[in-house]
Amino acid sequence: MMCEPLRGWRHVRVTERRTRRDWAECIKELVDVHYPEVEKIRLVMDNLNTHSGVSLYEAFPPGEARRLLDRLEIHPTPKHGSWLDMAEIELRIMNRQCLDRRIDEAAVVRREVGTWEGDRNERGCRIHWTFTLAAARLKLKKLYPSIEG
Repeated sequence: MMCEPLRGWRHVRVTERRTRRDWAECIKELVDVHYPEVEKIRLVMDNLNTHSGVSLYEAFPPGEARRLLDRLEIHPTPKHGSWLDMAEIELRIMNRQCLDRRIDEAAVVRREVGTWEGDRNERGCRIHWTFTLAAARLKLKKLYPSIEG
């Protein structure tokens, strides 16, 4: 799942598994197809073991991996805070609206997800984010050390 919540855009890649190569190819698509003119992409992502620069180096030659990494400004969510990742919110919406039943064939999943994605993008559906900085500081207090006295 790739999403730009304030723009109301998302793109979903349906793969057989979630491997390092799958993630690397997704990043290459994000950089080269969806944001080719952007100097830096601020990427907020969860803490899966496949989501790292190592995956890019395993999937592509070193120069290509470095080129892709240089275009990214990566911000991981806190270890137990994937609920802070707006892509995770969008995935939950997709599961509720589109994948709320058993589907046995990847081709059917791709078709259903593609239709859902196109509809939401066309309507410019945004995520209404209500989690404030003050709420984050209170909720995540135990994860971050205090610098006061």
